Amino acid sequence: MPSSFQLQITLLSDATFGRGDGVAGLIDEEVDYDEASGLPFIRGRVLKGLLTEECANVLYGLNDSHCAVFAPAAAVLFGNPGSKSKQSLLNIGDAELPAELSEAVTASIRANVLSPASVLDSLTALRRQTAVNEETGAPEEGSLRTMRVVLRGTVFTAPLGVSSGDLTDPQQALLAACLLALRRGGTGRNRGRGRLRVRLMRLENGMPKDMTDDFFGLFKRLMGVTA
Repeated sequence: MPSSFQLQITLLSDATFGRGDGVAGLIDEEVDYDEASGLPFIRGRVLKGLLTEECANVLYGLNDSHCAVFAPAAAVLFGNPGSKSKQSLLNIGDAELPAELSEAVTASIRANVLSPASVLDSLTALRRQTAVNEETGAPEEGSLRTMRVVLRGTVFTAPLGVSSGDLTDPQQALLAACLLALRRGGTGRNRGRGRLRVRLMRLENGMPKDMTDDFFGLFKRLMGVTA
């Protein structure tokens, strides 16, 4: 199996993949974005962390015989927790907006038609929330927070590389299961934000082909699911 893959991430709800800081007096939680273009993105290490978490959840739900099949695949795909000697097979790059959009935005900025700030504002919005006192139901004093969100419907694409040769059937199967299990990400994902749909695309003659269901079919067969 060639290693020319992409992850396609579609936001099904507004999402904040934060950069760990904000703008004093305006935003408490800012999204990651390219300062030269204003285009938001999702860091590859964030995506890999989310997939690693889902992999642990998948393995937790398996019985001993199935875990014996998929645990070695997990160690190869994502590495062994706490180990510095063994790197993972998968390399996930930053998830970005379509190249055509990026090129058009860059050209417009150079022509002074757009600014990075206006581009960011067009693809995001500010959301405000407060903590509520459980006893009184009133907002907690000083708890108002402002977060920037990337708007739902936005589609990102991240390159996914395989560092050494082909993936085995268990590795393909487990990867698909982890991708389908990944349904939320970012700040506020437990409060209705950050719903995702993640698909695995293989590039064939420069065109992406969705391989998610094919690989998940392997997972079901290895699990003994016939329906």
